[in-house]
Amino acid sequence: MASAILTFRVSPCFGINPKLKPRFRAERLVSGDDNLSVYSVNGGAGSVMEEKEKKGSFLNGGNGRLKPRIEQKMVKKRVCEELEVLWDDGYGTKTVKDYLIAAEEMIKPDGGPPRWFCPVECGQPINDSPLLLFLPGLDGVGMGLILHHKALGKVFKVQCLHIPVQDRTPFEELVKLVEEAIRLEHAYRPNTPIYLVGDSFGGCLALAVAARNPTIDLVLILANPATSFGRSQLQPLFPILEAFPDGLHVTIPYLLSLVMGEPVKMATVGIEGRLSPLQKIEQLSGNLTALLPLLSGMANIIPKETLVWKLKLLKTASAYTNSRLHAIKAEVLVLASDKDNMLPSRDEAQRLMNSLSNCKVRRFKDNGHTLLLEDSLNLLTIIKGTCKYRHSKKHDFIADFVPPSMSEFKYAFDEVAGYIRFASGSAMFSTMEDGKIVQGLAGVPNEGPVLLVGYHMLMGLELSCLIEAFLREKKIMVRGIAHPELFWGKLQSSSNEFAFSDWVKVMGALPVTANYLFKALSTKSHVLLYPGGAREALHYKGEEYKLFWPEQPEFVRMAARFGATIVPFGTVGEDDIAELVLDYNDWMKIPVINERIKESIRDGMKQMERSETNSSLSQGCYQRSQDGFTICSENR
Repeated sequence: MASAILTFRVSPCFGINPKLKPRFRAERLVSGDDNLSVYSVNGGAGSVMEEKEKKGSFLNGGNGRLKPRIEQKMVKKRVCEELEVLWDDGYGTKTVKDYLIAAEEMIKPDGGPPRWFCPVECGQPINDSPLLLFLPGLDGVGMGLILHHKALGKVFKVQCLHIPVQDRTPFEELVKLVEEAIRLEHAYRPNTPIYLVGDSFGGCLALAVAARNPTIDLVLILANPATSFGRSQLQPLFPILEAFPDGLHVTIPYLLSLVMGEPVKMATVGIEGRLSPLQKIEQLSGNLTALLPLLSGMANIIPKETLVWKLKLLKTASAYTNSRLHAIKAEVLVLASDKDNMLPSRDEAQRLMNSLSNCKVRRFKDNGHTLLLEDSLNLLTIIKGTCKYRHSKKHDFIADFVPPSMSEFKYAFDEVAGYIRFASGSAMFSTMEDGKIVQGLAGVPNEGPVLLVGYHMLMGLELSCLIEAFLREKKIMVRGIAHPELFWGKLQSSSNEFAFSDWVKVMGALPVTANYLFKALSTKSHVLLYPGGAREALHYKGEEYKLFWPEQPEFVRMAARFGATIVPFGTVGEDDIAELVLDYNDWMKIPVINERIKESIRDGMKQMERSETNSSLSQGCYQRSQDGFTICSENR
């Protein structure tokens, strides 16, 4: 099988000086077939109060109709300038062992009150970073984010609350302490969100503060919040602790630590996913051997008197918070562990989602109560994948984008998309300036703006291979223009687990609107566009290798506006891997199922209309048809 592809280099003069004619250069690529081949062608930590925020700017605009004259607006460029692609987030370099060692040092009595501190590992954040306050769990040490310090410290001003072991501050006083910090920050930067990360007891504290301050822009990240304390599986055992002999108390925190967390998940932190099963078992065994003796140190972190006090404090906190859930207006993300043996966190997450007006849930089926100290995902990855990271009132997919780190790259393309990459066996070729065809992406420009334009094949399986290749070979983040369903539809909320739709956003996907295409090109990004969209990826029987492109693809005019290099590419082999048995026309002949399909199409239409509102467009970048909608760059 052979393919021929043309590529056009649009001169920057075309977008700047209308008197100069653009110079086009066409090249031809003819190449053979592989199992799955993708061909691309080239034509040519500190205090709450910090220094005042610095404002940068670059061109922005677009009104959705791609008129010859496009309005220019000012927009901030923050993160991408300061964090490189595949940066080191430090995830896996710290473990629960480091937490226990640090806790032993911090619990030494000093007679001081509860206070804020910034861990050394957080370092100096990038400019204009929002404030993140960590509210600890039952231990009160404040080091519960130790696995995530380095990553969070890059994009947040991290402050952790430390409650000394002998401290007996009532719950309402702790609420006022946190409240004072957020009001001070809000007075200094009223248009910047403030993040509260609450672990267990800290989740109650965060919700209580949010209920008392509904006018402040707060983002709450709650890990197994203790609002369900009244339904705890261990509730009958708590009264026994007060009468427990002092001599035997040393065994209680040790046993309690095993109930609260999953030791295997704790010991798995830092083990490379690419290792062989035998090597993983060896490392896991060594980590468990080193970890288990240290768990007995929990008796020093939570002595008997402190444990009894904390349980009473937890009961008060739960009752106080539950009575005020109706007043919470903040943005909330609940992280729930399915194997929480201390609290019914899974059911509580569903209850909170039903009770709060703006709440998302992400479940972790293999984790215990101490989710933030166990092997799961980097907390920053979760915040990015759920679109919670922002600098202003609304999330912006360009200005608020944080490039993927090395640990995210490894996990996404080894664990999430590993099977697809292995099964497809993709091979990539590009054309150099002299017309020579080479294996790899050497012919694609390193400097943007670059617009990659191609066609989807069956299920769009080539997408992950293409993104991975650009990151691996060139350390370039390709910003894919994706279906709005991934951002605002049922697909992103159909499963409460951190799944594919979340990873798409971590890897830089943008909603398919002319506004975001304009912004991406204005920041000299590499942008990936499929004019045929979902209709092309979900084609019918007999439509292999068929294009569903609009007759007037206006993305060419957009690319010309910024002097972008247009790189057409083709995919060969993917449609030959499998053969469709049933397509849309077959499903619509089946009763009951056809009604569900029609309902899904109506929901899809609503999401498309919502995407127009979210991007402030008068008309959306899509084309409607009788069987649903087709994503394209044409504006009607």
